[in-house]
Amino acid sequence: MNRSLHRSLAAVAVAAGVTVGLGTGASAEPPGIPTPPEAQSQLTGLTVAAEGSMAGYSREEFPHWSTVSGACNTRETVLERDGEDVSRDSSCAATSGSWFSRYDDATWTDASDVDIDRVVPLAEAWRSGADGWTESRRERFANDLDGPQLIAVTDDVNQSKGDQSPDQWKPPSGGYWCTYALMWIDVKSTWDLTATDTEVTALDEMLATC
Repeated sequence: MNRSLHRSLAAVAVAAGVTVGLGTGASAEPPGIPTPPEAQSQLTGLTVAAEGSMAGYSREEFPHWSTVSGACNTRETVLERDGEDVSRDSSCAATSGSWFSRYDDATWTDASDVDIDRVVPLAEAWRSGADGWTESRRERFANDLDGPQLIAVTDDVNQSKGDQSPDQWKPPSGGYWCTYALMWIDVKSTWDLTATDTEVTALDEMLATC
């Protein structure tokens, strides 16, 4: 199916609450997603504060796509984890497979159509306390495979998100708002990042959809 046509159909289907894809696709999710009660407790425990400055920020402050094993970096590791029937070449690049993007209920069979989203974006983390971290801690955050921080999604959807928080952006698929909130809250709690008043309100509303 033509890429642009598929995306147009996907947008219509999402608006209508229908799942669309190029095939069955995989349905893997990141590890460590808390239950709604656990996330509610974590949310209550977050430090509420105004966003900090972007002064001094750059993506290079968060060394990313670190080597995980052999030739495989973090991106390729998540592509294999979240994909179905993934094949890789000698440099560990995904050459085939199927990826289901939970953000917009679309399935892709070309890895170039897939981004690895950082649930809590690097710039958002910087504004929420990561500006005071060591480079080593920022690298661990940017490559966190232990918690629900990294997930394979449609590239255009990830790019539309940018560095926005849940009060500014939510996944197009409303059926995933609950899980997205669970993941966001866990990352903020685990990494001791702050949240704004409006962010907390949006997360509370998203938890209500669980």
